Amino acid sequence: MEKQRASVNVALIHWPIYDRAKNIVCTNVTNFDIHDIARASRTYGVDKYYIVNKMEEQLSFVSRVLEHWRLGVGSEYNPKRKTALGMVELAPNLEAVLKRFDKKPVIIGTTARDLAIPRVSFGALREKIWNDKDRAETSYLLVFGTGFGLHEDVINQSDLLLEPLKGASHDDYRHLSVRSAVSIVLDRLLGSW
Repeated sequence: MEKQRASVNVALIHWPIYDRAKNIVCTNVTNFDIHDIARASRTYGVDKYYIVNKMEEQLSFVSRVLEHWRLGVGSEYNPKRKTALGMVELAPNLEAVLKRFDKKPVIIGTTARDLAIPRVSFGALREKIWNDKDRAETSYLLVFGTGFGLHEDVINQSDLLLEPLKGASHDDYRHLSVRSAVSIVLDRLLGSW
């Protein structure tokens, strides 16, 4: 019998986001982020993948992509992609995502920036997801930013802030694509290793 764990969900935030100059911006949704994060989420058993963008034009673009792969020619061409994209939901903001849960999820913020905020380690969060006594009733929402990272308003809504991903570069280089970061985080928290 498969071991029961807490529900895990992913939100990719496009607003409010920082740009390189620390301006607050709304970033564009990329086709790669739609597909690749959905496929990684499906592989690791994530329940829902939320794409969050306040721009109606951006949400319409994502809807057209999803329709092609869920209902259109793409659904017959690549049924595995149809399955992965079936978990994607759209929202204009984080508050709209939170309203879709029966009970407020534990919001886990992510950032590569060094902030003076206590962090939860991958090991400690993995332990909570898999072994916490209330795991059957608990949902987690992993929140990832685009551009140059989540605005402090989103970070401040987080119940926990996940430790940053760190590689082995001699100069502590940390500028992964969000697709790569999501995949690594999901493997560390949900992988069967």
